Amino acid sequence: MDQNHLVSPIALPPIAAQQSQVLSLHGDDRVDPYFWLRHRDDPNTIAYLNAENDYTEAMMAHTEALQTTLYDEILARIQETDLSVPYRKGDYYYYARTETGKAYPIYCRKAGALDAPEELLLDQNTLAEGYDFFDLGLLAVSPNHQILAYAVDTSGSERYTLLFLNLTTGQLYPETILETGYGFAWGNDNQTVFYTLVDEANRPFKLLRHQLGSAVSDDELVYHEADDSYYLSVGKTRSDAYILLELQSKITSEIHYLDANQPEGKFQVIQPRSSGVEYQVEHHSDSFYIVTNDEALNFKLMQTPVTAPTKDHWRLVIPHRDAVLLEGVSAFAKHLVIYEREAGLPTVRVRQFANGEEHYIDFPDPTYDVDEGSNPEFDTDTLRFNYASLVTPRSVFDYNLETQVRELKKETPVLGGYDRTQYTSERLMATATDGSQVPISIVYKKGMAKDGKNPLLLTGYGSYGFSYPATFSSTRLSLLERGVVVAIAHIRGGSEMGRQWYEDGKFLNKKNTFTDFIACGEHLIAQGWTAAEHLAILGGSAGGLLMGVVMNLRPDLCKAVVAHVPFVDVVTTILDDHLPLSVIEREEWGDPNDLTFYDYMKSYSPYDNVEAKAYPNVLITAGLNDSRVAYWEPAKWTAKLRSLKTDDNRLLLKTNMGAGHGGASGRYDSLRETAFEYAFLFDQWGLA
Repeated sequence: MDQNHLVSPIALPPIAAQQSQVLSLHGDDRVDPYFWLRHRDDPNTIAYLNAENDYTEAMMAHTEALQTTLYDEILARIQETDLSVPYRKGDYYYYARTETGKAYPIYCRKAGALDAPEELLLDQNTLAEGYDFFDLGLLAVSPNHQILAYAVDTSGSERYTLLFLNLTTGQLYPETILETGYGFAWGNDNQTVFYTLVDEANRPFKLLRHQLGSAVSDDELVYHEADDSYYLSVGKTRSDAYILLELQSKITSEIHYLDANQPEGKFQVIQPRSSGVEYQVEHHSDSFYIVTNDEALNFKLMQTPVTAPTKDHWRLVIPHRDAVLLEGVSAFAKHLVIYEREAGLPTVRVRQFANGEEHYIDFPDPTYDVDEGSNPEFDTDTLRFNYASLVTPRSVFDYNLETQVRELKKETPVLGGYDRTQYTSERLMATATDGSQVPISIVYKKGMAKDGKNPLLLTGYGSYGFSYPATFSSTRLSLLERGVVVAIAHIRGGSEMGRQWYEDGKFLNKKNTFTDFIACGEHLIAQGWTAAEHLAILGGSAGGLLMGVVMNLRPDLCKAVVAHVPFVDVVTTILDDHLPLSVIEREEWGDPNDLTFYDYMKSYSPYDNVEAKAYPNVLITAGLNDSRVAYWEPAKWTAKLRSLKTDDNRLLLKTNMGAGHGGASGRYDSLRETAFEYAFLFDQWGLA
């Protein structure tokens, strides 16, 4: 059979025999007829991706006016010229602002007071000129506020170039450091910096020490993490006292510390790694505060002297609790802020160091999200936090830790007369196949009738312990205003209901993630929120894997599927040690070199389980420079679906040829991608 006919809806140039390469998987003699798509440098691969993009454009041509309408209305809700809430660090107030027509933020500061003259630090729009993609991965001012370190990625590969700008002269330092990761820290001497390098698999694996103004070739290798299952990162405590070298696999931690006043010194380990034991570190006074799961599934808080940080000196501060997940702590001069999750909702607790008195910060909505804002100052009574819900736009609060009074500093403007009282959010519970209760966050416009006729978009993720936030989106209003109900399935594999919720959705329990999502869809249908012919589902990355599995298990569950950069060729990818993340991922999904895991993973892997049957309408996205989920996974999946599916439903692959895992980098291009996606969904729902 003609291979080109199998893989593309549009004729391509003949594929040479050597491109028809196959891959035999361990324990299986099955061959992969689309393995040739991994050859990025082959012109036939690019031709295939371009052909699919042309096909997608042709199939969506009738929605161009709708796309324009959606883009215009989404953009019209955004205050294009805007200003972030300034935060204070030392004698300066730092902030970012945006301008109408410019795709990227402009970073600025003011000295001493908010009414002082503005000093421009970095205009990302200027830096991005001439690039289709631009990402600023780092922005770090030296302790004396005179030098700016920043890192740029112009492809979406997440491999950054590190540069240094003299804020007094406006001149760049001569050194340029290539192939860096996200980690970075300044020594307190304002001359020593620590940065990470990434290996061929995009894993940060080396920590180097650099003296500003010296040759990069002279940089000292401080640490080399040889174990491919560990990420290396570096940062600094809020107290500015210590630099922390963090080594983290999916299940194990090891942290080293260095006096930031002696950056030329040697890092000391806090507690050597022990398989399955994770910990985080905060510094306060003469102590380290350690959040750990050591004999504590939901984590506990320990305290240890800086001079004796190993485990045998740890003292219990907050014990393990079966019903409460301890997510982390933040130390300030007089207060400890404790972030927890209980009954599926985030909570914030404040404890005074002096007397141990505590109180909780209360939040009004039935389902919401809260996270810590910019709090670089250690000696302060003010906690900045961000709050949002499905009906409340992102709001920045300053909270007085002593008086317990909160001040709203800014609510993100939603132009066009947004009225939150016209919308309702709820928290529902669906019953999983084993009887577990799975939370669903849902939002809709008031007046909606539960008659089974509502279009509904159900999203989910369910991996890596990530708790899917119930937060606000102004773009979502284009759905809600047209009567679309939006729901989030908080399925196992996340940590919404505690660490056990995560453990019950990984390794040999991974199928709970998929059946939980199906149960949520069935519950919404049974309760009259929607019907299968009006239901659409959406997920990205590991959530794209979720979409693929649900499509295979229950293609009748929904009308349409949107799968962003989907991780769908699970077994093949994790078997390949040369690919980014593969070795690390084995502590999340299992090691397919073990036949037990191989059989289990292959039994749900979306690519391996495509069958000759009817599938829903599907939009699949990919990024050519994606370093997390390689473009060929969605490309191969599309090809296999196209060759086997028995329906006439829409199957579209849209590859961003100049971006990575996160899609377009500029805000306007990103909004166009959203408008395109919504137009696809509206087309399936029959909405104008």
